[in-house]
Amino acid sequence: MTLDQAVRGHAPPDMDAEGGRSSLSKGGEAGAVDAPRGVDGSREVDASRGDGPELERVVPVLGRRWAVPRWLRRTVGPVALLVLWQGLSASGALEEDILASPGTIAATAGDLVSDGTLPSAMLVSLQRVAVGLMLGGVIGVVLALASGLSRLGEDLVDATVQMLRSVPWVGVIPLFIIWLGIGEAPKIALISLGVAFHLYLNVYAGIRGVDAQLVEAGTSLGLSRWGLVRHVVLPGALPGAMTGLRYSLATAWLALVFGEQVNADDGLGFLMNQAREFFRTDVIVVCLVVYAILGLLADFLVRTLERLLLQWRPTFTGQ
Repeated sequence: MTLDQAVRGHAPPDMDAEGGRSSLSKGGEAGAVDAPRGVDGSREVDASRGDGPELERVVPVLGRRWAVPRWLRRTVGPVALLVLWQGLSASGALEEDILASPGTIAATAGDLVSDGTLPSAMLVSLQRVAVGLMLGGVIGVVLALASGLSRLGEDLVDATVQMLRSVPWVGVIPLFIIWLGIGEAPKIALISLGVAFHLYLNVYAGIRGVDAQLVEAGTSLGLSRWGLVRHVVLPGALPGAMTGLRYSLATAWLALVFGEQVNADDGLGFLMNQAREFFRTDVIVVCLVVYAILGLLADFLVRTLERLLLQWRPTFTGQ
């Protein structure tokens, strides 16, 4: 190997054989800029310049956030309560005479379902709630429409309803017994009374809460009085009516508990009265759980109805 060949073989990469700048460096002098170097000195590839293949950002596995399903988060509290309850009962800290264990309550519920006692009592209680809810709902909505849509109706109806509403509706049970006897009538009347007040207040507030500018806009567009009520007032009062319906359902189950304590010979209240005489806390808790489940199902139905009827009104659902 000659000296010239050795010099050519060991020339720097940016120098040509004659000792000048290489073609890459010459091109860089023409305007190209060397790729930036990383911390370790290696060149970084700029995908936007087309210097290399486009790379996706790799997120470390440990940096990813594991989202817990919402239904699982909502079951943590009830499951923890049941575990604590069962632990106290198993350790003897909670005696059976005071409160039966969850296992005993589950076994009792199975026995009541298998012999048909619990389904029959549930059916009777549901019929009472349905009749009372329908009767009280009609009365409450009619009074709210009369009072909310007319100043004359407000003067004649609202003061009387507000006065009666201040009286505890549970306190009128003795009067209902005297007037209606001890059959089904006082139980249904008590449920209707509680339902009517809640629906009246919320429907009336919903009607009077409609924006006055919407009413003026409807009037300027040529809507008649009935057209304003149908297309402006009633849709605007619908959210308040749905809220009143939810409260009314909760009140209906509460009134049912009180009503079925009045000489009932069937229904969930009758089972609870019998269990109280024999100190059967397991039967009492089973009836209370059934009340709670029926109330949750009714609330779920109202929520579903709200989503169907109020699709035009987007609301905040939490973050």
